[in-house]
Amino acid sequence: MVVSRVVAVAAATGANASLAGVQILPKNNPWNTVIRSRAVAKSSKKLIAGIAGKLHADFGANLNGKPFGIPYVVVRGTQKKVPIKFTAYGDESDKGPYPVPANAPIEGGKNSTGDRHVLVVDRDHKVLYELGYAFPVSSGTSWKAACGAKFDLTSNKLRPKYWTSADAAGLPILPGLVRYDEVASGKITHAIRFTVASTRKAFVAPARHWASSKRSSSLPPMGMRVRLKASFKISKYPKQARVILQAMKTYGMILADNGSNWFFSGAPDKRWKDSQLNTLKKVPGSAFEVVKMGKVTKG
Repeated sequence: MVVSRVVAVAAATGANASLAGVQILPKNNPWNTVIRSRAVAKSSKKLIAGIAGKLHADFGANLNGKPFGIPYVVVRGTQKKVPIKFTAYGDESDKGPYPVPANAPIEGGKNSTGDRHVLVVDRDHKVLYELGYAFPVSSGTSWKAACGAKFDLTSNKLRPKYWTSADAAGLPILPGLVRYDEVASGKITHAIRFTVASTRKAFVAPARHWASSKRSSSLPPMGMRVRLKASFKISKYPKQARVILQAMKTYGMILADNGSNWFFSGAPDKRWKDSQLNTLKKVPGSAFEVVKMGKVTKG
């Protein structure tokens, strides 16, 4: 007689732990929606023409001897929650406490003067916590941050209209990150977060917030979605680059912040092949098109 037994596998936790098998937002969420066949926006040519430059992966295996990108940490539901003091956008932030570990990874490192994003995934309760310009206080027994947001990973609920988040567009950051585990699997099944240097004082869903005083219709609104043209040939690109490019054809990219033109975001990992990611710098902005947008909220 053979007796079988099921062995429970503990959920992976820690910095940049694999999220394989974890559903990041519902499958019908805008981040997870296929837009391969969506109509092209009438203003596409004008908007794309105003975004100079080429594609750039803003993550990789080695920058000054370390992997770089936007990190995250996965915790269990028992992770202790600590107080959060908001220093800039407290009226548009979700109140603490947040389950942020004392040693949570900070974008750019502990001495960074940049965005200093801190992303925490509670795997058991399926909640995402994100902070912008975050600093640990008293060895991490509490944190201070410019802003913070909580996202129920089982819900499509958007943030209140006109509210920011840890990202300028009022969007969650984690769902748009390129992660090594999904590229290694051969398929990315979500849109990708990207930035441009100059945006409009406007946004389109799922974005909820703008970060500009400019009103020119030739500038993109936050939340604008682009996709790599179907005619752009990707077969000769190396595997890591090819998987990313295919996702840009199928799911596209969503404009989430002001930054360098055509920079897109990913999580740091020593297994990235920077030589492959660097081939993406050959892709011109003109290879993209803007997909049809919903109602644009203007400032």
